[in-house]
Amino acid sequence: MAHAKSTPTPLPPGCKLSLDIGVPLVDPTNYRATVGSLRYISLTWSDICFAVNKLSQFMHTPTDVHWQLVKRLLRFLLGTVHDCLLFHCHSPCSIHAFSNADRGGNKEDLSSTNAYVIYLGRNPISWSSKKQHTTTRLSTEAEYRSVADTTTKISWVCSLLSELYFPVSHTLVIYCDNIGATQLSSNPVFHSRMKHDDIDFHFIQQRVQSDALRVSHVSSNDQLADALTKYLPRSQFWLLKDKIGLIDPVSILRGRVSKCPCLKLILTNLLENRTYSSDKVVVE
Repeated sequence: MAHAKSTPTPLPPGCKLSLDIGVPLVDPTNYRATVGSLRYISLTWSDICFAVNKLSQFMHTPTDVHWQLVKRLLRFLLGTVHDCLLFHCHSPCSIHAFSNADRGGNKEDLSSTNAYVIYLGRNPISWSSKKQHTTTRLSTEAEYRSVADTTTKISWVCSLLSELYFPVSHTLVIYCDNIGATQLSSNPVFHSRMKHDDIDFHFIQQRVQSDALRVSHVSSNDQLADALTKYLPRSQFWLLKDKIGLIDPVSILRGRVSKCPCLKLILTNLLENRTYSSDKVVVE
């Protein structure tokens, strides 16, 4: 596929994946090996997280249709092979995250897809797109579970930064585009409607009440995690991709990490003990 034509999006807009479409592959080895490799690639390419998440759900019985979509994803990577993360030197040393969920997005069992993107200042440092284990009845419930997962991850990030001698003392912020989930995180009055989510409710409430966390509403147009929860048209996908921080380095001049105090501190502590490949990172 070295000379194949690239595609503008990882998966076609309006794509509906299920176990019933297509003919089962006689030998699914290539499918499983390719998707397994793509899971590692998604560690540095956040724009393919959703596609990899969807295709991973058919590892047990892939069909020829699923295999064609894997090839489409490879063609997308072929056209964006030089894209990389952009690290801004002049960036505040604060941590915030975008949390989102697509309720009932999985047509097989009507389960939802969780997604988050965590930022250190203007720099994306962690992201995820995965299927929820249970089916939710309300969009608020799906969004609130996503906020709970994001809270767990962002707390782990803070713990990691503390081990790197970079403690975080400010209030963490999670942006959610669902008003109900945002209000539920700070107003106990709404708890009566969500008693089946007691664990998530108390988990978030304790952090909000201690001023360690704040859940804020954000417009759906500014929800960066949208690209990790659903199929998007080309224009919206590329807009969110640029906002997340994946860019073509050809147009970026080589920067100096010394201009960014927080990144300099973290990278210095890391490089004292181990060596990292910087092929997928650009510092502006």
